[in-house]
Amino acid sequence: MQLITSPASPFARKARMVIIETGQQDDVELVEVISSPTAPNPQLTAANPMSKIPALIRSDGPTLYDSRVVTRYLDARAGGALYPESRIWDVLILEATGDAIMDAGVLMVYENRCRPEDMQFGGWMDAQWGKIEGALDALNTRWMSHLSGPLDMGQIAVGCALGYLDFRHADREWRKGRDALDDWFAVFSTRDSFKATTPA
Repeated sequence: MQLITSPASPFARKARMVIIETGQQDDVELVEVISSPTAPNPQLTAANPMSKIPALIRSDGPTLYDSRVVTRYLDARAGGALYPESRIWDVLILEATGDAIMDAGVLMVYENRCRPEDMQFGGWMDAQWGKIEGALDALNTRWMSHLSGPLDMGQIAVGCALGYLDFRHADREWRKGRDALDDWFAVFSTRDSFKATTPA
């Protein structure tokens, strides 16, 4: 299999962490591409008509895309430990929350990178950050017991989201007033799979 990826993509990082956590490094070749909303990579577009990373090319079936589809497949292939049925809805909600943080964070980057300076809208940027803050507050107040439990896909998604905020939006200081989440992330970020997928 081939995973079309990018070192800076938090969505691809989710998939790369799952590959490591489930011991599938020898089964998946990482294919790094450079792509943007205004200049999509042809190899990526051939694999995913939406031109979004990651995409998992398989020899025994159609290419999989959308990070949640890719991670669910990889986990199922390895036995399904990261999406445990006993708490599946909590896991899926946490994964969706992490993905939403990443979505808003990526859109903020695109606003600065892809739009001419005179067309950038500060109010829209602030609205995206407001969504992120709401999600962070919910994590800090409602989800710490789950985040502190056995590793699952919700934790990986949240960890990748927080890593992306440090990578692209460190000046926003997401840790302020969220000590519990900050403490959890300090421990999570010591995982070998997290360190091995640090964005560049």
